[in-house]
Amino acid sequence: MKKTNVPLITLAIFMTTFMTAIEGTIVSTAMPTIVSDLDGLEIMNWVVSIFLLMTAVSTPLYGKLADSIGRKPVFLFGIGLFVIGSSLCGLSQNMIELIFFRVIQGLGSGAVQPVAVTIIADLYKLEKRAKMLGLNSSFWGVASVIAPLLGGFIVQHLSWHWVFYINVPIGIIAFLLVVFYLKEPKYSEKSKLDLKGTIWLIILLLSLMFFLQELDANVGLAIMAVLGLLIVISIIAFFKAEKQAEDPIMPLSMLKDKEFLAINLITLLISGVVIGFEFYIPTWMQGINATSASLAGFAVTPSSLMWIVGSFIIGGMLGKFGIKRTYDYMLLVLLIADIALILVPIYTPFWVFCVIAAFNGTAFGTIMTASQLRSQTIVNKEDIGVATSFNTLMKYLGQTMMVSFYGITFNTLIAQGLVHYPHLTQEMMNKIVSAQKAKELSSSVIPQLRQVLFNGLKGVYVVSLIVIGLSILLNRIYQDREFLKNKKV
Repeated sequence: MKKTNVPLITLAIFMTTFMTAIEGTIVSTAMPTIVSDLDGLEIMNWVVSIFLLMTAVSTPLYGKLADSIGRKPVFLFGIGLFVIGSSLCGLSQNMIELIFFRVIQGLGSGAVQPVAVTIIADLYKLEKRAKMLGLNSSFWGVASVIAPLLGGFIVQHLSWHWVFYINVPIGIIAFLLVVFYLKEPKYSEKSKLDLKGTIWLIILLLSLMFFLQELDANVGLAIMAVLGLLIVISIIAFFKAEKQAEDPIMPLSMLKDKEFLAINLITLLISGVVIGFEFYIPTWMQGINATSASLAGFAVTPSSLMWIVGSFIIGGMLGKFGIKRTYDYMLLVLLIADIALILVPIYTPFWVFCVIAAFNGTAFGTIMTASQLRSQTIVNKEDIGVATSFNTLMKYLGQTMMVSFYGITFNTLIAQGLVHYPHLTQEMMNKIVSAQKAKELSSSVIPQLRQVLFNGLKGVYVVSLIVIGLSILLNRIYQDREFLKNKKV
């Protein structure tokens, strides 16, 4: 049997990483324009949260399938579905359509990222894996440099619909590379799919996410009670199903490891901080600083560039300090950067946000790469796919949950601000978040609209401060173990 062409498959992995990374940055850059065009400020968090929700729901299943039937078919399915979803998003004519098509895109994303990282674990030994994970992370930085320019150009000269179409050629090329150059042995021992565990996990994740999304929607106490009861029932049923399953979708033995659980809970929390920073800063830049769509995205670019640095230095830091102290240092950096966002005045120069972004990015890159690497090394080799998917699940679950909390905080503070200024309307708020649409507003109302928006954004970063504090506390309560005991990175 022919061997896998490692360089070309690594290239395909990097392309899929770039594809998913540029998607997030461009959508954030284009979001103010999308909101203004489709009149959807109040539900704009659904464009992000539904994508993350579908990714989170499907990730564990894809991870188990990758361990059971092989990486290749699961990876190809994910790439294909992501490309189809991207095409449909580009065809959207209203906010509801866009949100619906993001479901398809999210289901594809649920396979792409965890399986890509799992394939890296298959292709490279531990000595080189940290470097390859760091290089893979660097494509997030490359995407973030290109995305604001490309996204701004597309929004200003073409249409926001095209920010989704750019995924299509990248995805097709990566798909073909995997088809022809990834060779893996046939998985003759077909494990029985843990159907009960899968169903209950999906019900749990869906009910949890909808519960969080509806907290500020005034849907009624009865509906919230039903969702809450469903969460409790599905948790109990899921754990019962996993104990009885021959080949559980999520081996409970992983969760009994104190370090594995703590690392992944921190991943959940800090991933939420990442989405809060990268999603709301472009809105801050356009709505308050009145920067163009092209320039607004560059406020978060230093974060992505320094993410590369963080992902490359993690091997040395873990070897010198261990994972607990490394997390202590990086979480402190995040804490200081978030406090700075809370304390800055309403008219703050653009470069200040770039400096804050650089510190954030270094910490993000270090923590996320360390969590991926450590999650893979704690478990047995046969569970690497499941462990990687669980780590990815925590990342997307954290982002989905925090988008909900951020949305509740942001919308509540905006509503309070509009009550305080009765002459302001939600339609005006939809326009102020876009530097281009803001020109249609009367100059007399712009300062007050910006103040309302400013208060809403500050609330988002107060929530982030609480989350970072919880992460620091969590890191302090579990016993650190020697990360590189009898190993080298």
